[in-house]
Amino acid sequence: MRTLERELKRRARAEKLKPLGVVVTTLAILLFIGGGIYLLTTAGGADDNEAADESTTPVEPAALTATPVSGEKVPMKRSSPLPETVTCDYPDDGEASKDIDKPATDNVPATGTVTITLKTNQGDIPMELDRAISPCGVNAIEHMAKSNYFNDTVCHRITGGGLNVLQCGDPTGTGTGGPGFKFAGEWPVKDSGLDQNTPLVYPKGSIAMANPNDPDANGSQFFLNWADSQLPPQYTVLGSMTDEGTKTVADIAKNGIEGGGTSDGKPAKEVRIEKAEVK
Repeated sequence: MRTLERELKRRARAEKLKPLGVVVTTLAILLFIGGGIYLLTTAGGADDNEAADESTTPVEPAALTATPVSGEKVPMKRSSPLPETVTCDYPDDGEASKDIDKPATDNVPATGTVTITLKTNQGDIPMELDRAISPCGVNAIEHMAKSNYFNDTVCHRITGGGLNVLQCGDPTGTGTGGPGFKFAGEWPVKDSGLDQNTPLVYPKGSIAMANPNDPDANGSQFFLNWADSQLPPQYTVLGSMTDEGTKTVADIAKNGIEGGGTSDGKPAKEVRIEKAEVK
């Protein structure tokens, strides 16, 4: 019975850690709100891969395409600067998927950038993380990268359409894993004055934290926007990929989804982070 309960909790967490809770299911309802399109789904439905598994004829993966989205873009800089240093909090949050200590909490810098390159089997993804926009999030990701937390892990999810992301950061490769601690949402979740329910555009190349439908429960999973994506401002922005990194992720999207899915699923060609290199 305990094993069953753990499995049910694991599945629930996997669904929640998808940006906006977008899951491709057997029943979908399109709801138009203020020019934005939300995909509302039945709970616990099957994704594209599961639907493909029921077919007796193998389906060749097709390149993902991005649906043009409109609307205001998430500001990539704060309107008012933070102090030079801030204090962060990383409370416990379940069991760690991979052994790691908590990040430092005092005198965390809130200026400058951190360069992290994800060395993957599909090419390098250089990222410029901005301490000035989300210092506690950048501090956490930098700490995990320096602790080899992301090394030899797979990016388990890729999407197309109006949500165009590659999701990484889970050592289990299931969408349920985390570092055993969490941290609160930063920009644009806090201090931006933006309506948290109004969809905005997370621009092509931007990087943000995935969360389990709780902006204050960030862990280790993050998503890379290979094209503009429409989401409410409930996902903490960390910074941006370089042009090289964005191209690498866009090329990964061209490989499609395993099983021939068209909008959401496991990358057709495994994307493995061999090393996260901090410069």
